[in-house]
Amino acid sequence: MSVYKKVHFGPNKTRTFLDENGLLHYQLLEEVKEYPHRFTDRLMHFASVKPQQAFLSKKNQEIWQSLTFSEAFSLVEKLSQVFIDFDFKRDEGLVILSENSIEHALVALAALHIGIPYSPISPPYSLVSNDFGKLRHCLSVMKPKVIFAQNGKTYSRAIQVAKEMFPNAIVVCAEESPEASFADLLETDVTEEVAEYHERVNRETPAKILFTSGSTGLPKGVTNTHGMWCASLQQITQALPFMADTPPVFVDWLPWNHTFGGNQNFGLTVYNGGTLYLDEGRPTARDMEKTIQNLRAISPTAYFNVPKGFEMLVAALEKEPDLRESFFKNLQILFYAGASMAQPIWDALERLAIETIGSKIPIITGLGCTEAGPSAMFANWGGAFSGLLGVPVAGLDIKLVPDGDKVEARYKGPNITVGYWKNGEATKASFDEEGYYCSGDAVKFLDPENTDKGMVFDGRIAEDFKLNTGTWVNVGILKAKVISKGSPIIQDVVLAGLDQAFVGAILFLNEEACRGLINEEVSRKELFEHLVILQAVQEKIDEINTSSTGSSTYIKRFEIAIDAPSIDVGEITDKGSLNQRVILKHRAHLVAKMYENGN
Repeated sequence: MSVYKKVHFGPNKTRTFLDENGLLHYQLLEEVKEYPHRFTDRLMHFASVKPQQAFLSKKNQEIWQSLTFSEAFSLVEKLSQVFIDFDFKRDEGLVILSENSIEHALVALAALHIGIPYSPISPPYSLVSNDFGKLRHCLSVMKPKVIFAQNGKTYSRAIQVAKEMFPNAIVVCAEESPEASFADLLETDVTEEVAEYHERVNRETPAKILFTSGSTGLPKGVTNTHGMWCASLQQITQALPFMADTPPVFVDWLPWNHTFGGNQNFGLTVYNGGTLYLDEGRPTARDMEKTIQNLRAISPTAYFNVPKGFEMLVAALEKEPDLRESFFKNLQILFYAGASMAQPIWDALERLAIETIGSKIPIITGLGCTEAGPSAMFANWGGAFSGLLGVPVAGLDIKLVPDGDKVEARYKGPNITVGYWKNGEATKASFDEEGYYCSGDAVKFLDPENTDKGMVFDGRIAEDFKLNTGTWVNVGILKAKVISKGSPIIQDVVLAGLDQAFVGAILFLNEEACRGLINEEVSRKELFEHLVILQAVQEKIDEINTSSTGSSTYIKRFEIAIDAPSIDVGEITDKGSLNQRVILKHRAHLVAKMYENGN
């Protein structure tokens, strides 16, 4: 008897073959099944067959208020008519500046329904940035006819920037609107034009533009067509068919401007007729309690988060038996992405599940990117481990291209983008001569003799560097090791050492975990320079180094970053990952300090 809960997963039988150039290709044997031409076809379907099914739910003064599929589609038709009346020109789009909300969803679905390309822009570009550089860039690419923000007052500065650039753009806000009233727009009478516009939408029609995090410069707008998005959702559903067996229930905070939250989680809700509870919590000391409150009341069928979120969730689960009962009751999988999950957190989740329901919940991840809509591989079985990527999704051809001592995964399939919106140069640079998207991810087989066991992550091609001895440093593998073994004190790391004699590390510490080690009220700077903290960090680094196999896996020196990463200078992306190149540049003084006495 398996210690894992029995979950309906898709097949993982694979095949490999050599092409005429001697390159290995990796595919799932199962083909992708038929999928809709238009994203909102599934919304229409469930509005017809399950009209009273709760679709989106948001908490209002501690009471969950739900919008059914029927109600949602009725409002989407009204907004579609509004947008038709606004008379969009061919090169004009719609931008959404704000966080997840029911109104955000309705605006997006209306644009999708009649074929207007829209872009949900990362809220930090509007709220955290001081120079609005990335916001201005995204706006210049989208040329918005309509600008939507949840709250006109909250987003007033960003709206002002947008109106300076596009004076004729129409501003629509759900609250505190300076122009069009959202409530008034929902009173619009629907004409036959809406159905006519909808019929013109096809698989090649641009659905939305998702801007990458800009980790290597200004954000690039990834074109997501209706066909690409629908194909990806069909592929994910085939990998995780329990999603189609029973309407999924999600409690989710992941932002819709990112492919994880927007394409996958929101998309799966629509595609499989599920219910999405909008979680206003975040994996931060200030906001995690909101997530915990929601999980006390709602039992998800699948739970998605970044590793930091799982780390904070485990701390709450350890303390509350009632929370454990609610959380694990209907759960089929735990899914993490964005970074590697530390093994102690993984072990704790499995232990807590066994204590609560008598079996482990499969903890899975995969490999993907915005350009893959988002998924390329899934480890869709129990018994996975951190770093296991799994097997290809149905219908995707993965070409494995040697690059030095690594192998890059390149993709071709119905879920792969056609390119970057209004950026032919970037598009050309991202695809090879055979039309495969160059992911930049290095992979290798867990067992070359049995490809059904899947692939494991082997770092990023561009992040790796050589020491002055000519030895390559595998950044992805070493970084994952530091985060896993350094948890909970070490939260993240950037590795240095290009053309140097040894590997150095800039460490970003978990302030909450560090404060738990001392009984003093001190500033952040004093905390990170405290002897107790320095000793604790050194012990973690020593532990990491005990399994070193040579200079490329041994961290000889480290510096602790006092200041948190800055989104303004591009040190941190909107999905929370660190930008190695930018941090090494902006914190060059820390790098210099590690190597100041020579090698």
